[in-house]
Amino acid sequence: MTESEIYVRKLAEFKSDEKPEVVLLLADDVDLVRIAVAWTNTATCPAGKLTRPPKEDNANGWWNWLWENTTYSRQELMEKAHQPYQGFDRKLKALIGNRILYPDGTINSFAQRYLRERVLKLFQTKSPTSRKKPARVR
Repeated sequence: MTESEIYVRKLAEFKSDEKPEVVLLLADDVDLVRIAVAWTNTATCPAGKLTRPPKEDNANGWWNWLWENTTYSRQELMEKAHQPYQGFDRKLKALIGNRILYPDGTINSFAQRYLRERVLKLFQTKSPTSRKKPARVR
């Protein structure tokens, strides 16, 4: 199996083992939300020449290997997230370390669902039955 095939397979394994609790990190931090949203609009791809896979078969080793072999523009991500340089790396590491961001430009499906629900609540309108009818003029 080639390194590229391993990359795709390992990424799929992480996506199939998602944890819903990571959403709690996003719940109270606007900056993390902005970075997560911007991540989905930032171009990513596996590195041109992938490094050798880790010798030890553990999740952290594989996760680090995936990220070491992913290319993206940090500057583009900062600009899209409207984030200053100071503190950006710490926030990005928190999102990566908690497996909210995936190397392929997607995010944890629970986090994505949470963000979509937040957006829907912002634009939610009252249902037709809950609206008051205007008074009739005679």
